[in-house]
Amino acid sequence: MNSGLADAYREDLAYIHDVGFDRYVLQSIPEILTILKSVQVPGDWVLDLGCGSGLSTQALVAAGYKVMGVDISAAMIAIARQRVPQATFKVDSLFKVELRPCRAAIAIGECLNYCFDPDNDAQTLQDFFRRVYAALCAEGFLIFDLLEANPPAETQPVQGFREGEDWLVLFEKIQNQAQTLLKRRIITFRQVGEAYRRDEEIHYQRLYPSSAIKDWLAAVGFVVTLADSYGTFQLPPHHRAFIARKPA
Repeated sequence: MNSGLADAYREDLAYIHDVGFDRYVLQSIPEILTILKSVQVPGDWVLDLGCGSGLSTQALVAAGYKVMGVDISAAMIAIARQRVPQATFKVDSLFKVELRPCRAAIAIGECLNYCFDPDNDAQTLQDFFRRVYAALCAEGFLIFDLLEANPPAETQPVQGFREGEDWLVLFEKIQNQAQTLLKRRIITFRQVGEAYRRDEEIHYQRLYPSSAIKDWLAAVGFVVTLADSYGTFQLPPHHRAFIARKPA
């Protein structure tokens, strides 16, 4: 298993994700903005980690923040730069990018599960929490959500599809028997002129129990709250949100 950096959300999947899978971000960000408002100072920096096509970045900028968006997909960042020219963007691994001092860091959409950076493992994730903690100002927030392992009774392959006006995406999800890794096979068809262009990507996600994540955050120094929703937006099954605050 090695989902290399160049294989992350290429042009067609980046386009389809932007136009067809925006609900998760758009329904999560209002509650995140409400949480951040409690400690907001005009001109604060927020790190939008795994920013994708910039939907969350756009909302943060509109709320008055300076934003640095980071994503490992060059195609996603290209869309984000068009959408939010006021923000700063970097194509990089979330686990290796240099983190600037900030009021908050967010990672919406199970970004920290992905193995686009092949170095992503339990130790890398714990190191990431320490780096974010050091970058945050006092009373700053790290807000993110993760995908947990399904129960053993729910580990059969899952297949499905979605379609839009000029695209179709087929997917298959398979969780390994050790319940530590999820494989997603994604086949896309995107209209280009009179024809449809086919592409295929394989994504891997490393799965963690919420209890371990909470313990790792607390060990760094965060005060942690777990939730199964962002405000009124209920997260999908086996997803948990983490609101981690750095004490004053």
